[in-house]
Amino acid sequence: MSTFTRVTVAALCTISVGCADDEVSDSTVSTVSTSSAPATDSATTTAVGATPQPSSAPSTAATTTAPLAEGDVGLTPYVEGFSNPVDIAWRAGDPAIYIVEQSGVIKPVIDGNVGEQVLNVSDLVSFGGEQGLLGLAFDPEQPLAFINYTDRTGDTVIAEYAVGADGVFDEASRRTVITVAQPYGNHNGGDIAFGPDGLLYIGMGDGGGGGDSERHALALDDPLGKMLRIDPHFAGGHAYTVPVDNPFVTVDGARPEIWSVGLRNPWRFNFDSATGDLWIADVGQGDWEEVDVARAADGGGRGVNFGWSAFEGTHRYNGDQAPDGATPPIYEYSHGDGGCSISGGTVYRGDAIAPLHGWYVFGDYCSGNVVALNGVLGASPTVVTLGNVGSVSAISDGPDGELYILAYNSGAVLRIDAA
Repeated sequence: MSTFTRVTVAALCTISVGCADDEVSDSTVSTVSTSSAPATDSATTTAVGATPQPSSAPSTAATTTAPLAEGDVGLTPYVEGFSNPVDIAWRAGDPAIYIVEQSGVIKPVIDGNVGEQVLNVSDLVSFGGEQGLLGLAFDPEQPLAFINYTDRTGDTVIAEYAVGADGVFDEASRRTVITVAQPYGNHNGGDIAFGPDGLLYIGMGDGGGGGDSERHALALDDPLGKMLRIDPHFAGGHAYTVPVDNPFVTVDGARPEIWSVGLRNPWRFNFDSATGDLWIADVGQGDWEEVDVARAADGGGRGVNFGWSAFEGTHRYNGDQAPDGATPPIYEYSHGDGGCSISGGTVYRGDAIAPLHGWYVFGDYCSGNVVALNGVLGASPTVVTLGNVGSVSAISDGPDGELYILAYNSGAVLRIDAA
């Protein structure tokens, strides 16, 4: 476990609009404000470049629609009846997968049977478009769960709940960890996950508005367009703490919570359970969808600039944003190929489908394609289309190590099986 520095609310408020007390608990809450002006000055771009990354072009992936091997993989209906499902999570020692409905409800599924809801926060959530209850992560060591949602004002909220042995969330235990102001209703990111280091990672979109119009993604004084990394537990009177090894802790004016920069709308990210590599599916602006990888051996994304909005994929985008130090995606595909909104995604480490082992599996909301990407370090990646389910909103592993697919429009959950 990393060492942490206590970041007090008073310190956070010096670069925020303000801080507020949690209306339910007596814990301190930090409200992070986004900057209102485009960050295009040389001081900002120099700071982003303070941790330079390789800027060489990625390998070009070979694409095929053939299966991994004839008859190896099938997409099997598992359970139906959900309303706009957007995320899957599970906890150690529990056979259930927990399905997040965008309207604000979480329900467990065990052996294809849907249980009673374990949480309903629909009264707290702005639901519609890209807003709602968007993410869920269970604490790997404590009986706690964390959710990511947009509140009634449209801002991103990370909140903590105690979870009983039966999987039910204790609503009286609710504690707000952090609130991030959102200037628009889209590009909220929404995913959260605990990394191999036991810390909580928060994927933040660039705030919306189109084209990173307010230049959030590369600005270090701004949490939008970033991967954030915190210890979310209440300690020493503070809502959360910031690891001292976060890359910008000592950079003047930078948000200490920032882990990586240059993201547009990371719609699902995942840590490879075998390697610790961080895989991010970042939704493109209008032409290119991308898969980003930060290898654990290279720091797992520490200080990495993933390029937006200097680049969309590998293609130059905003000319006033410095291109230096951007790490290109491992794979990109154009909207001309039939997709328009990538949905991550995880690396398969299960036992049932040997040929799929080590492949990153993701989908596209528009095309409905489910795709496997072989991203072996140092090799030219290959992609294989596994099938089509329509409106893919997320793909995740379960406690059994097998992969589950959410179909947003139909409300179905499917499983990837050996045929």
